[in-house]
Amino acid sequence: MSSRRSSRSQQSGTSRNISDEQITDLVSKLQQLLPEIRNRRSDKVSASKVLQETCNYIRNLHREVDDLSDRLSELLASTDMDSDQAAIIRSLLM
Repeated sequence: MSSRRSSRSQQSGTSRNISDEQITDLVSKLQQLLPEIRNRRSDKVSASKVLQETCNYIRNLHREVDDLSDRLSELLASTDMDSDQAAIIRSLLM
């Protein structure tokens, strides 16, 4: 355990220990959520690979959200705010 985590545990008066079984279960759940790993034929993937793929997946999701936000902003900027199309866009955002 890192000294930072250790000192936090000591300060709060409680120690939260996660068992190896809980970690394995959480990594397995993450693995099921990741398309890149879920679609592989092999069931054996290291925990570090699952965590690395999780980070990559989250980064990609952030990029997609940013791209969609930019596209939506461009669409709204080029649309007459009183048009039916603008009303549909506004209803989707709410």
